[in-house]
Amino acid sequence: MSLSGRTALARTLGVATGLATLTLAAAAPATAGTGGPNLVATGGHWAPAASATIHPGVVTLTKDAECTANFIYTASGHTYLGQAAHCSGTGQANETDGCSAHSLPLGTPVKIEDSGVTGKLVYNSWLLMQKVGEKDKDTCTFNDLALIEIPNSDVSKVNPSIPFFGGPIGLNTTGTKAGDPVESYGNSPLRQGVSSLSPKTGTSIGDDGGGWSHSVYTLTPGVPGDSGSAFLDGKGAALGDLSTLSVAPNPLSNQVSDLAHELRYARAHSNLKDLQVVAGTEKFTDSGA
Repeated sequence: MSLSGRTALARTLGVATGLATLTLAAAAPATAGTGGPNLVATGGHWAPAASATIHPGVVTLTKDAECTANFIYTASGHTYLGQAAHCSGTGQANETDGCSAHSLPLGTPVKIEDSGVTGKLVYNSWLLMQKVGEKDKDTCTFNDLALIEIPNSDVSKVNPSIPFFGGPIGLNTTGTKAGDPVESYGNSPLRQGVSSLSPKTGTSIGDDGGGWSHSVYTLTPGVPGDSGSAFLDGKGAALGDLSTLSVAPNPLSNQVSDLAHELRYARAHSNLKDLQVVAGTEKFTDSGA
């Protein structure tokens, strides 16, 4: 692990007051749509999945915080890589309320490791909620999405597929219930490059925060560095992004912010009116079930 990764880890191992969560920075069966306002159908301009250097699951470095990217997005002709909003946080680890927590500004460079590409932070739900004066507690707690713009010259290095599992094949818009399967791909430097530990399968405990979040257990829990990583439901639809590790009332469970809620918020309150998640080029395979 790099020194910057250790710095991020030390900053993130703190218990959130009143929420009993650890921020993971260093972080349902539904009818999956194909296209429409939430999903961009896969085109022919993406790099092959086997050789792409920018894709869901890559490690991003924002100042000294290492995180795992979630999905690929498009809006107004631009291509974006998603990460957690708290990956650019500048406060203490227990500052998980995005309506009051501090963040690096838009325009901050974000290195996409092993790609030779540096993008820039162009959307952060924390900064947006503070700008519009958001007051809803669940929204403030769980709206945890940021977007890194990929330079046009480097879009040829991008593939939108989730490693190991494939997909996403749509966007989950109905949430989860207890017992529903979930899949994720974490890429924490704490795993020392052991790729077999990156794919994660698990089970939802149900929805929280009025549908803004999902509590999940995975066979290998998310750890610092997995923060922001993509979660799929059991059918391969995009479910959300890893936000926190809970220590109560469900120890070692993860909180996954709901992507459908996050996209609706971004479209309603920013200039990203046509923001969509991109479908994977690789067929979804529930390999870990």
